[in-house]
Amino acid sequence: MASAPAERKPQSGTPAAMDPARAFRAEIDRLFSGFGFPMMRRLFDGDTDGRSAGTHAIGRPAVDVTEDEKAYHITAELPGMSEQDVQVSLNDDILTLRGEKKQESEKKEANYYVAERSYGSFQRNFTIPADVDREKIDAQFSKGVLTLTLPKTAQATSRKKTIEVKSG
Repeated sequence: MASAPAERKPQSGTPAAMDPARAFRAEIDRLFSGFGFPMMRRLFDGDTDGRSAGTHAIGRPAVDVTEDEKAYHITAELPGMSEQDVQVSLNDDILTLRGEKKQESEKKEANYYVAERSYGSFQRNFTIPADVDREKIDAQFSKGVLTLTLPKTAQATSRKKTIEVKSG
């Protein structure tokens, strides 16, 4: 009598037991640590689930973080929101994006009445690097997109040096 193979369940804490995004990140960290790199310090790491305690989350807004010679840029997609719905704050090295969306619709017809309300909020926290000039952080909101510019200090931009690669 042949026995059926037993199904293996992932052990808790292993990448397979995590959500797909964390599993992917854990695998990338594992690969880089194999080349002699320590676990990569993640700039702009922040909250784990994007929710404020005691609120209903409207989902984690899509965020892009880029860097150029002079600044870091954070772009957050916040469709259906306005600049009055969004708050940006800085506390020590933690940059917080917080927002709340309220939608109400009402439809009256001869035979029915429908009123819908939805409320939700989000919070994203980012640890900013030490080379950001905190006094010059700028936030712009246009067409549902929040763009934050975090300029680097003059000292940080002057430290960059290109090293020539020689053969032989």
